[in-house]
Amino acid sequence: MTRPPRPAFGVAQRPACIAALERDTFDVLVIGGGIVGAGVARDAAMRGLRVSLVEQTDFASGTSSRSSRLVHGGLRYLENGQLHLVFEASQERRTLMRIAPHIVRPLQFLWPVFDGARIPTWKLRAALTVYDALALFRNVAPHHALSAAAVSTLEPALRRPGLRGGATYFDAATDDARLTLLNARAAHDAGAVVASRVRVDGLLLDSRVVRGARAYDAVENRSFDIAARAVVNATGPWSDVIRRFAEPNATASVRGTKGVHVALPAERVGNAGALTLLSPIDGRVFFVLPSGATTIVGTTDTDYNGDAEAVCATRDDVAYLLRSVDAYFPAARLAPEDVIAAWAGIRPLIGGDPRHPDALSREHAVTTTAPGLITVSGGKLTTYRLMARDTVDAVQRMLGQPVREAPTGAVRLPGGDVAVDAQREAAGRRTGSHVLAAHLVHRYGSEWADVWSLAESDGALALPLSPPLPYIHAEVAWAITREMALSLGDVLMRRVPLAWQLADHGVTLASAIARSYGWTAADVAEYARDAATVYGPAARPLITPSRES
Repeated sequence: MTRPPRPAFGVAQRPACIAALERDTFDVLVIGGGIVGAGVARDAAMRGLRVSLVEQTDFASGTSSRSSRLVHGGLRYLENGQLHLVFEASQERRTLMRIAPHIVRPLQFLWPVFDGARIPTWKLRAALTVYDALALFRNVAPHHALSAAAVSTLEPALRRPGLRGGATYFDAATDDARLTLLNARAAHDAGAVVASRVRVDGLLLDSRVVRGARAYDAVENRSFDIAARAVVNATGPWSDVIRRFAEPNATASVRGTKGVHVALPAERVGNAGALTLLSPIDGRVFFVLPSGATTIVGTTDTDYNGDAEAVCATRDDVAYLLRSVDAYFPAARLAPEDVIAAWAGIRPLIGGDPRHPDALSREHAVTTTAPGLITVSGGKLTTYRLMARDTVDAVQRMLGQPVREAPTGAVRLPGGDVAVDAQREAAGRRTGSHVLAAHLVHRYGSEWADVWSLAESDGALALPLSPPLPYIHAEVAWAITREMALSLGDVLMRRVPLAWQLADHGVTLASAIARSYGWTAADVAEYARDAATVYGPAARPLITPSRES
């Protein structure tokens, strides 16, 4: 029998979700709405389990929106001999480009080599040959060795003294927050009960067996119980907090390492494309990534033992990245005031030597940390689907069910059933703007027409939010009605991510949106505090909005 269509995944449906969480007994409760938790919920729901997913703030509000925004095979992991991880990641890259082609797109990288580099030309070319082989030679294109002259042609602003050559290779770029959100929506569409702003304050124990959780609804300001036969702890840096609800004396199982990125005006850096570089400070790999009018630079990799809620980019972190970029783009002469935004995330890795955080394994672990409680930790964005598969396998074994793999690699994510080039042409004809068309298709895939229909029904929604950036007011309406955006931060930091692209982090824009959608001055003030905490103090304008905005 065909399943009836699910209600839209919007703010209006949230009360029904909360009622179901309080009323029903689930096969599995997933705690944590990052990329792993959302992937687990989708996988489990596709296997026919009765699933609930709760997130204490917003989907992808932690580590899952603070990555390098890459789906990559992990070329640098070859140095540590992690061939299995590179092989898995390469296969997952190909899978994600197939099931979400609108937001996981090929990206060509240039890796230049200079005199005295820790990785000389011959070693780079050998590594890229292995990289292609581990992808079973099914990447977008094989790597291509380049002469020094060819490197300079591709990147004219790159320094030339000591340049020996280099190579190009392919990985993929993504929007990490959006990929997470699409998995949460897909879980909902498959039958899961999904809610944000639901914090877990404790676990329900029956003779030391976990049977659910004590939850707090931050929207309605009340507590309630969620009953479940199994609980999955997918809270990343917070996983030990959840474990200790069941085992108060449990030792720490996760090592946190901090990764920092900065957004800079693209014209200040001068890069033409994406680059993989070695920092002259410590020889560590970092990326220079084009992103519209900005260039993203990152990441750092340092041990972190502080409060996961308070993680932020420090002056030293920013200085490290700016010095590293300046070494390769000498005309940039970057200063802290050039930084539009700086953000930090915590990688929840397993084990390892804290003196060498960049060498910690990106493998994942799925463990039964208490009867009825399964914890998944470690891993990386690219391999989230495999982490989800292994976790749900463990859930089914715990429930005494036969293990049946879900077709998560065959079923497209929302918007993924799209031929991107053809859709761009269709969107261009309908919107009258090829720039807007490309933007809508790359963010919403086959759902671009639904977003644009909102603009056609109300001309005000067709207006740009902050010209010349291509985002339009209809995207805010879509975020609220179809993507469970409950706050200004949900909208501007993750659904319509202007917070890291505007010098005031979108505070002025937040005030305008608040007036249209009923948020208060207090909501705007809360947004300003949150944006400043995540992205750092405002620097100077990247783009001055037009008077019409």
